[in-house]
Amino acid sequence: MADTKREIERKFEFSKAKSARRGVPDLTGTAAIAAVTDQGTVDLDAVYYDTPDQRLAADGLTLRRRTGGADEGWHLKLPVSPGVRDEVGAELSDTVPPALAALVRSRVRDAALAPQVRLVSSRRVSHLLDAAGALLAELSTDEVLAERGDTTAGWTEVEVELADGVDPDLLDAVEKTFRKAGLKVSDAPSKLARALAETDAEPPVRPSGGGPGGTAGAHVLAYLAEQRDALVAQDPAVRRNLPDSVHQMRVATRRLRSAFKTYRKVLDREVTDPIGEELRWLAAELGVDRDQEVLMERLQAHLAELPRTLLTGPVRTRLRTWNTARRTGSRRRTLAALDSDRYVTLLNALDALLDEPPLLGGAAKSPKKVLPKAVLRDYARLATRIDSALALDGGKERDLALHEARKAAKRVRYAAESAEPVLGKPAKHLAKAVKKVQTLLGDHQDSVVARDALRGLAAQATDAGEPAFTWGVLYGREEALAERRERELPDIWAKASAPALRTAL
Repeated sequence: MADTKREIERKFEFSKAKSARRGVPDLTGTAAIAAVTDQGTVDLDAVYYDTPDQRLAADGLTLRRRTGGADEGWHLKLPVSPGVRDEVGAELSDTVPPALAALVRSRVRDAALAPQVRLVSSRRVSHLLDAAGALLAELSTDEVLAERGDTTAGWTEVEVELADGVDPDLLDAVEKTFRKAGLKVSDAPSKLARALAETDAEPPVRPSGGGPGGTAGAHVLAYLAEQRDALVAQDPAVRRNLPDSVHQMRVATRRLRSAFKTYRKVLDREVTDPIGEELRWLAAELGVDRDQEVLMERLQAHLAELPRTLLTGPVRTRLRTWNTARRTGSRRRTLAALDSDRYVTLLNALDALLDEPPLLGGAAKSPKKVLPKAVLRDYARLATRIDSALALDGGKERDLALHEARKAAKRVRYAAESAEPVLGKPAKHLAKAVKKVQTLLGDHQDSVVARDALRGLAAQATDAGEPAFTWGVLYGREEALAERRERELPDIWAKASAPALRTAL
């Protein structure tokens, strides 16, 4: 089984040969460090795996098989932020563990993982302790030899890794002490990155596919590349079941689909429409799990608001049982989608689109001319849907119309947000106003879905001989909430549809 730990560290190197001869300064007295204890020296032998074109290294990931030391085995390091990585480990084996291979699939796809670089290190370890003898950090001084084919390189690297729960400010204090002793923060984010640079094998720059700078085409393609990267980056987070990861991955798919439609004067829809349909498929597969999560949170929150006198029967147990049954299958479905050939084909299609974009005539124009028109077209579509929904009487038909208006509001918001780098505050203000419409309509749609679930829960309770009263109470509250949102919509829409918001674009 793979296990994970959060790694917060800072790497240093000697700025001058004179400093290297003096060695690492004594850190006793730096910040809360009361003692430095020598833990001896260990020999490490690590082989780093990647694709021949270094797809993992290009995104800052490292996958290694290491022998020696207390944590020998396989390690996959995923960047979180500068100086912070999640290390996912697995037991030592001859081949890449399936659990780790799955976490890099969105980058590797159908390419083979093979040894690329070997790092042999002699590591001297010290523990940095506070006054009570508790571990603050581990200090390592590595004499590193990198081997890539017939090319070798060597260097000395100093690393300070915080113990769990230690304030990262300690690293700033250590850096200050090191700087005075002639050590600087390493330019390379990892040993592998330095090894590749030292052996003339740095990852190739990923092509932007943006065309001439300053055009509408360049802007749109940069935005699409950003969303493609977000989708790929969220893949391992979804597989690890990290909080909000499914939601963020769905957002990336939705933003891509919306951009294809919004910027139809820039990109040929004969090419983008089929990709958009595949993105819709992926969002739907991801949505099964995410939608159930949102629904459960809503029902739990509303149940918690009821006075105890309105709670009849084992309602909380019934709700947990119902949720478990629905989420077990949904999680499996999400992972099956990410493991499918169809998903890899979609990712490859997005890369191909960005590498050789199907640009139309509008792509060569100024973004200040193209983007406002695109946003306003989406706005006009939203206005039509809002007016149509408000003209209907309450009921299922109106619920469906409001749901379509919600999707249109989301598209306008995404369009305005994508245009912010060019159009500035006017686009930001429109996005903010339309987001309020989207949020209101989203709450209304969530109420529609919740009422359907509550009818099912009431039926299950009845079949089991349990009281259905509480489910009926919750249903009535959801119905009242939906009616309240419908009454609020005209005022919220009036603000979002103010002519000044559009003329400012």
